[in-house]
Amino acid sequence: MRKTRFLAGASIVAAGLLALTACNSGTPGAAPAEGDGTDTTQLWEVASDVSLDGSPTYERMVSADKVVVGVKEDQPGLGFKDPVSNERGGFDVEIAQWIAASLGFDADKIEYKTIPSANREQELVNGNVDYYVGTYSITDKRKQQIDFAGPYLITGQGLLVAADNEDINGPDDLAGKIVCSVTGSTPLQRIRDEYNPGDTVEYDTYTQCLEQLRSGSVDAVTTDQAILAGYVAQEPETFKIAGDTFSEERYGVGLPKGDTVLKDHINTLFNDGGDVWTALFEKNLAPAGIEGEQPTADE
Repeated sequence: MRKTRFLAGASIVAAGLLALTACNSGTPGAAPAEGDGTDTTQLWEVASDVSLDGSPTYERMVSADKVVVGVKEDQPGLGFKDPVSNERGGFDVEIAQWIAASLGFDADKIEYKTIPSANREQELVNGNVDYYVGTYSITDKRKQQIDFAGPYLITGQGLLVAADNEDINGPDDLAGKIVCSVTGSTPLQRIRDEYNPGDTVEYDTYTQCLEQLRSGSVDAVTTDQAILAGYVAQEPETFKIAGDTFSEERYGVGLPKGDTVLKDHINTLFNDGGDVWTALFEKNLAPAGIEGEQPTADE
């Protein structure tokens, strides 16, 4: 496993983007070469003459002339939809775009669907999305219904509390406290199974949990620390992360069950695209102070 430690700061982002111009071009998933006139934020080329024999999901994409991707839209730095411009961005969104480009589809051929956590498996089973990229933890239970490519990011569960909260410094401090998370999430189930909260409440989105925390109706919000750091970066006077992570979450790309050809294609893209992965991490997540690991994709 390749492990890289990142620190927040604009200088890191600038250095990462400048470094892209020194990379080779011509290979799908590779960064453009220096002096070719390409915007340095465009980290890959759209592949041509793609052939994925035996992938029914890819055949569906080609037939529809588009890629339908399931995503989140309320997670700054990961999967976020600007309420004014309606533009999407973040690490997960750009991972989804990178995959699409490797399959021969430009960004304007991507249709995004915001899918609540509790509905992700069913949307894949029903064929309503071609793949899902949205802080989707790989678990044995989920793998009974779908497949995963990856992992492409490793993080851990954390707690978000009010900035002036001095009572909660980790999950062992949740006795008598009310904890919020989203329906169908592994962090919510872990809190219920392994710790002793006073109560838990659940909503479809983390935005709803943040409103409950902001109003004082709940004491903490729990999910992966990579998600929580984005909320702290947006409102550092309002929220803070309490303590360290207390799990390992391996994010994967959700795929229809049995599409091994597509899974292998995405895993190869990840394993061969370290420079792209690093640049996306530095651009989207490092500024929030998140530490990242680029794991070997082997699920």
